[in-house]
Amino acid sequence: MKTWFNNNATHLAVIGLFIAMSFLYFTPAWQGKVLFQHDVLQAQAGQQEILTIQERDGDMPLWTNSMFSGMPSYQVLIDLPSNITTYILRGFKWAFPHPIDVLLLYLLGSYLLFGVLRVKPWLAALGAVAFAFSSYNFIYIEAGHANKTYAIAFMAPILAGIILAFRGRYLLGAVILAFAMALEIRVNHIQVTYYLFLAALVLVGMELYRAVREKRLLDFGRALGYQAAAVVLALAVNASLLWPTYEYSKESIRGRANLATQSMERSDNGVSRDYAYQWSQGVGESLTFLVPNAYGGGMTTHLDADSEVGRILMNNGISPDAAASIPAYWGEKPFTSGPWYFGAGIVFLFVLGAVIVRGRLKWWLLGTTLLVLLLSFGRHFSLVSDIFFNYFPLYNKFRAVESILVIAALLVPVLAVLAINELITNGNQQKNLEKKLLYVLGGVGGVTLLIAVLPGLFLSFKATNHQEVIQSYAQQLQDNTLANELVAALVKDRAGLAQADGFRSLLVILITFGLVWLLVKQKLKSTTAVILLGVVTLIDLWGVDRRYLNAANFTDRLQLNRQFNVEREVDRLIRMDKDPNYRVLDLTTNPFADARASYFHKSIGGYHAAKLMRYQELIERQFSSAINEDVLDMLNTRYLITRDNQGNERIQRRSTAAGNAWFVGQAAFVKDNEAEMQAINGFNPLKEAFIHAEFKPLLDEKKLTAPAEANIRLTAYRPDHLVYEYTASDDALAVFSEVWYDKGWKAYVDGKELPIVRANYLLRAVQLPGGNHQVEFKFEPQSYYAGESISLAASLLLVLGAGGAVWLERRRRTEQA
Repeated sequence: MKTWFNNNATHLAVIGLFIAMSFLYFTPAWQGKVLFQHDVLQAQAGQQEILTIQERDGDMPLWTNSMFSGMPSYQVLIDLPSNITTYILRGFKWAFPHPIDVLLLYLLGSYLLFGVLRVKPWLAALGAVAFAFSSYNFIYIEAGHANKTYAIAFMAPILAGIILAFRGRYLLGAVILAFAMALEIRVNHIQVTYYLFLAALVLVGMELYRAVREKRLLDFGRALGYQAAAVVLALAVNASLLWPTYEYSKESIRGRANLATQSMERSDNGVSRDYAYQWSQGVGESLTFLVPNAYGGGMTTHLDADSEVGRILMNNGISPDAAASIPAYWGEKPFTSGPWYFGAGIVFLFVLGAVIVRGRLKWWLLGTTLLVLLLSFGRHFSLVSDIFFNYFPLYNKFRAVESILVIAALLVPVLAVLAINELITNGNQQKNLEKKLLYVLGGVGGVTLLIAVLPGLFLSFKATNHQEVIQSYAQQLQDNTLANELVAALVKDRAGLAQADGFRSLLVILITFGLVWLLVKQKLKSTTAVILLGVVTLIDLWGVDRRYLNAANFTDRLQLNRQFNVEREVDRLIRMDKDPNYRVLDLTTNPFADARASYFHKSIGGYHAAKLMRYQELIERQFSSAINEDVLDMLNTRYLITRDNQGNERIQRRSTAAGNAWFVGQAAFVKDNEAEMQAINGFNPLKEAFIHAEFKPLLDEKKLTAPAEANIRLTAYRPDHLVYEYTASDDALAVFSEVWYDKGWKAYVDGKELPIVRANYLLRAVQLPGGNHQVEFKFEPQSYYAGESISLAASLLLVLGAGGAVWLERRRRTEQA
């Protein structure tokens, strides 16, 4: 044991340093405070019903009625008890409070990758810091994109496993890949995983080219086979997540539209081009990799009273504090939290790496970085983006194409670290090394110097809608002259921000160059130089990250709950209604982009990135221009929450809400989805139902009218198990105010399954036999239950594979010794 500690002392010291960094940066987190994260709070509101049922029954329901009148809960919150990664993540989160856990995963995962790349521990630590503290890794934490941050953290270990396998360490590489990929899939951010797949695809292509050239196709095939097995195993571990999600995706807004649409968000198959490209990285904004405030920072970059804008306001009798509400950002995105900043010193080293590093790995890093950069431009360089959007499988399912820069944020530090490693190991073999260093300094430092001294040479500091901004302020201030002066001052302030950060980045570049120069001249030992470069990198990135995520973002947990999930008087009054199932529409906010009502009620609104396509179409057609009261009735919307002219919240109880279930007097068949949607533009849901012609074979048309004496009522409620009792003198069609989803819902009458048909575009309907009976709806998606069995078997196999890899690795080292 003592020998093991001695052999791994440096690794243990680095890991200890990582833990210290994480706790130091997020000091409020271990003091019991939490981040105010909008998306996380919205998610918690949508999860509340699921957690309440779990506390009551001991297990999570597979369906929730808390949002959008009902949707599968595995799109909101799921436990996955047969998946080994559930327990790995749970244990890590138990040991390290959020977001300390995320930062530590960033650091540890990338440290593993650099170790696989055969760089020494302190240099690997430098690379881990450069990746982990890249600005957007922290901006995503601040924004509450929790799943995305975890997915980013597992990218580096996945690449480590792939590279190990290609280097002949087949089993060890496959096990690392399988574990990392299983965790990557488990955190369920498919967009990040997809972008990583593109990067890995380029790597595989380059390895194939090398194998063909060197006539080593057998080795390549063996490595690829192990990797394929690892990926299949990772997919199997997550079968109970992936299989139901795949089913759901085809019915969600990521799938095919049911109606002809002009929606910006959707096309007939995936998201629309305009929606996908809405958040595109401006070509010029790539300067922020080097100078963070080149484009004004982000929407949270505020001007102060001493700014040019502050002086203009003060001179015109307006409080200069109002300058803080004027955004300095002027780039091409609708808005942004901050810039993609990789570190001035890291960019310098990246360019140096492009010049001096040898081998195929460099070309993969450069080629992939260039590809993701071009794809991030989206609408600003559509030549490349459109090829992928139109022809590459699944690419058109994702929005915010700038997110692909998460790949560059990893690959840029990798090449930067390989540059330092090349200087340490092969520096004396490099021809004209000093000239190369000076040329890189002249290029990277020269651009930075020009931004610092002559910012107007590169940048205008005027947004593309510059005139519209002036007109907007003119309307607000009722003064055209003042509006022009104010915006002119804003342009000066933006230039000032760029200049200040230009000088800052130039200083970092010069210090980095100086340390590298001393290393080359052998005036500094390699370990000393690496540690000093790590300190400079950490200080640089830490300082920029603090602009967007700091102690001010944390708050007391109880205070946060009071701000977001406090029961209002209107909520309390509505909850006095003890009916187990009715719905609420909260009109005090945008109901279809806010889940706060879901915390207390079963809402017809909510907040989710992948709601059902049919529900989205219902929103667009029946609620966008005016609210269709008949549709509210069929959804059993019993309460509206409104706000009067004095700002007071009010409750409106709707007596026309149709209830949980009812028998209809007549049913009409419609030929297509469009006719089905138009039929509910104005109708009486209690008397009539409209059914798509595709369901005609499942019904007895002679028995579609309601008997004179018939009633039905809900007697037991659990979101994924509903029980009704009814009385009817003859067969009749019952309509239920529940969302139709045919990937798991089953209806039983006294234990006998009956077919469910779709009524009124969105609801479930069943033709019930006459008499006194009990109806049960159960959500039993076979994709989930079969997936759990597959997941359990694959998890056991993964553990066995890991044990085998450890044993073989120990034996290999013993034989080498």
